[in-house]
Amino acid sequence: MLATAALAVPAAVAAVAAAPADGATAGCSVGYTVNQWSGGYTAQIRITNLGAPLSGWQLGWTYGGDQHVTSAWNATVSQSGAAVTASSLSYNGALASGASTDFGLQGSWQSADPAPTAFTLNGVSCGGETTTPPTTPPTTPPTTPPTTPPTSPPAGCGTAVLCSGFEDQTGSTPSGAWQFSAPDCQGTGAVSVDSSVAHSGSRSLRVDGRAGYCNHAFAAATQDLSAVGPVMYVRMWVRHTTALPVSHVAFVAMPDASQGGRALRVGGQNGALQWNRESDDATLPAQSPVGVSMSRPLPTGSWQCLRFAVNTSAPGLDTWLGDEQVPGLHVDGAPTQDVDQQWLSRTAPPRPTALRLGWESYATGDDTLWFDDVAVGSSPLGC
Repeated sequence: MLATAALAVPAAVAAVAAAPADGATAGCSVGYTVNQWSGGYTAQIRITNLGAPLSGWQLGWTYGGDQHVTSAWNATVSQSGAAVTASSLSYNGALASGASTDFGLQGSWQSADPAPTAFTLNGVSCGGETTTPPTTPPTTPPTTPPTTPPTSPPAGCGTAVLCSGFEDQTGSTPSGAWQFSAPDCQGTGAVSVDSSVAHSGSRSLRVDGRAGYCNHAFAAATQDLSAVGPVMYVRMWVRHTTALPVSHVAFVAMPDASQGGRALRVGGQNGALQWNRESDDATLPAQSPVGVSMSRPLPTGSWQCLRFAVNTSAPGLDTWLGDEQVPGLHVDGAPTQDVDQQWLSRTAPPRPTALRLGWESYATGDDTLWFDDVAVGSSPLGC
């Protein structure tokens, strides 16, 4: 969730950006391409390093209008007044001489939205700014996110605190780092270790999910995730058999300290992926025809890379299916019609403490699923 976009970080509160990794640079060029509509805009920004190699970068500029950044991808963006700072992430900070990288942002404006004309890279003025004039303003914001930049986080586990391909499982019953769990009620569903189907290696986690009210069957990771953050990144490969049903189901559940241990859930409803909050049954997106259309089904019969990023300190949540950031599964703190008004009714940021993979149904919805190559950490995780 999440090419891959980093978590869209709200910039409503000014933040102090991290110090540049290796000082000033001798030269750079910046391309700033803006797409504008009444009251909002997106901008695609490309940095080209014309100086010595960099191991990290900060791009700064000042807006000439009343623009306010609300979210970003492939960079951490903060704003103080009209001054904006975009900082590299762990996977795109290295820039060789002549190399380029892209990131993007979305924002709002009221009276004026002129594009910036001057930039600094690591504190030194860039000499090659180029600005593409705004496109013809549409009457409404785009219903899908801008084209995802080509830079992607690494596909391995990196510094993830949980990294599992289930190769350590020696029997058919989850053991050791994974334990069977039916947190509220147990029915006829089952969880096993499968040595005949795998995304990589020779094993995966198989879930035979069954329909019926409160039919829970999960494998729970024993790893404590309560200190992961401030943004928790989760990546998994999932393969399932039956299309998501109209009724509510969930296949990922994360106990959430901000809900008193009740679960933050990923699953489906009305045939599309959704988030669900157990404490108040809020959904993301809203289950209106427009909201559901902004989500995506979970393809059957093939391995799918599902990723999400949960901000534990401010409103912020993103979801990617393969290389696509799913627009209906995005929260940035600014309410979006048919998407997150209900989700934002709760102001306390989530604080997931654990991960459970499996199946729960509340009506119809048999399914057989496999999970593999699961990772959780404080840095972006690629497919």
